[in-house]
Amino acid sequence: MSDAPTPVSALAMQGWEVAHYSAAIDSGGLFQHCFLMRKGGRYKVLMVRDKMMGEGFVAEERDV
Repeated sequence: MSDAPTPVSALAMQGWEVAHYSAAIDSGGLFQHCFLMRKGGRYKVLMVRDKMMGEGFVAEERDV
């Protein structure tokens, strides 16, 4: 396992906290985890899913 921080722990180290979590199967049939992150009065959505090919994961951040 890698020593690199996961997307959620990397944001937590920056002071973000998880406000809400959900999981679903996306349109490609892959399991996707969605985190609503909060820091002060700011919010962002972090979506994490496994790669379709190979090892690892794909993470997308969107400001709300």
